[in-house]
Amino acid sequence: MKKILITGGTGLVGSSFPNGIKTSSKELDLLNYNHSYEFIKNINPDSIIHCSAMVGGLYKNMNNPAEFFDKNISMNSNILKIAKNLKIKQFIGFLSTCIFPDNLNKPFEEDDLHLGPPHNSNYGYAYAKRMFDVQVKAYNEQFGLNYFNVIPTNVYGINDNFNLESSHVIPGLIHKVYLAKKNKTDLIVWGSGIAKREFIFSEDLSKICLELLEKYNDNSPIIVSSSQEISIKDLVDLIVDISNFKGGVIFDKTKSDGQITKNTNNTKLKTILPEFQFTPIEIGLEKTINWFYNNYERARK
Repeated sequence: MKKILITGGTGLVGSSFPNGIKTSSKELDLLNYNHSYEFIKNINPDSIIHCSAMVGGLYKNMNNPAEFFDKNISMNSNILKIAKNLKIKQFIGFLSTCIFPDNLNKPFEEDDLHLGPPHNSNYGYAYAKRMFDVQVKAYNEQFGLNYFNVIPTNVYGINDNFNLESSHVIPGLIHKVYLAKKNKTDLIVWGSGIAKREFIFSEDLSKICLELLEKYNDNSPIIVSSSQEISIKDLVDLIVDISNFKGGVIFDKTKSDGQITKNTNNTKLKTILPEFQFTPIEIGLEKTINWFYNNYERARK
């Protein structure tokens, strides 16, 4: 059986893997090369799935572009050098569909990644992640490796970050609905609700990564998405309904919507894993909401 090291193992994606050696930033500080090298050398894994990153929602990205750039560049560069120097056989890194160019006016495809600047709301994070794509390609070319990156769409699920200041859209909305329901207030949603997004349940993403370790023989990046969009307004309606929230819902149109659409083309993934069944968003939301309500005290918030 392969020995798989999962960085960011206590986060949303890392914790969703059913097996593997899961590390947190407390024990594996990827900003420190020497410490991380020795730590991973002692584990001696066959494969690394690199989930660790500095991540956050729209407004956290807008307020901290330098920190998002610096930390992600450092972590990604260090883990890749370590994997190469320790002769790790397999490596999967994570990019994101939010790093694609703005205003392409078509579904994103893997080859579109560097065709223009990203949306200004997350340029620090986006350029750091784009450089990881460049670095993986350079390492494969110069050192004869076969590492690759996945490009997942918006991930949500159990053990997400539900902090109202730094979370992504789904956990943030779930927490807001929880508080509005508890305090008997209206639900205030930032933005107009017209923006559309694709989402993937974290357990689906981890299953796909494990399948790709076995079946993907290329080293170019691959989009991981169901390619099914939902508007933020419809998403809010689903969360309100599942949460049984009866209060008013107000969209604050003075707040940014971010990119209006981020639709993807998942043809490459479907070619490799044609039988994979994505979790319907209604079911994924219900699992996530139930988990949050039942684990409110210990949930990250």
